[in-house]
Amino acid sequence: MELVDRARELAENLARVREDMADAARRAGRDPGDVALVAVSKTHPAADVAALFAAGQRVFGESYVQEAEAKRAELAQLPLEWHFVGGLQRNKAKFVAGEYALVHGLDSARLAEALARKALERGRVQDVLVQVNLGREEQKSGVLEEDLPGLAEAVMGLEGLRLTGLMLLPPFFDDPERARPFFARARELHQDLERRLGVSLPHLSMGMTGDFQAAVEEGATLVRVGTRIFGSRPRKAGV
Repeated sequence: MELVDRARELAENLARVREDMADAARRAGRDPGDVALVAVSKTHPAADVAALFAAGQRVFGESYVQEAEAKRAELAQLPLEWHFVGGLQRNKAKFVAGEYALVHGLDSARLAEALARKALERGRVQDVLVQVNLGREEQKSGVLEEDLPGLAEAVMGLEGLRLTGLMLLPPFFDDPERARPFFARARELHQDLERRLGVSLPHLSMGMTGDFQAAVEEGATLVRVGTRIFGSRPRKAGV
């Protein structure tokens, strides 16, 4: 596909996603400006990110450390906001801490400690979200609901981290309405955690290509959309 045609396709896809987000927010009586889009660019080339930047998108999500490092270096001249949205192993924390605006998938005290230690070494504070596994799916990362308060309090006690909310990756359903109860429960947990900790947690990251409208209606402040913007993913470029 010609670069001009690809850029036009991406811009059109982006506009449709933003329109759907705004419609969902209005249906819920929310200000569309209170919901931000994270364009999940993993496995897609830097040229696509640059084209979306030209179309007005600023926040991008990556999941694979090596791929993300190469892409961020190639696009260093652009004022982009990078989020790390994938599962993160402790041995990769040194590549992420203090380098991303937000880490979405914090799921253990040991990972929190590794991130905090490296962030402090760099003289930075890393914003993080705790990932909750409400579906209790063994193959997915995330803390169980009953363990959330303990992990959140541990994160609050680490000097190099700033807890800013929760992230949810619900079970996959063909019908997005089946994910809605998980989104609603995540919102409740988010509100409960704010009361328990006595702090404001501005972010609730939930909703992807197939279900982001339901997520917005249930209170998401960040949605992570890839396929609806970029199209099907090519083969994974890195880990």
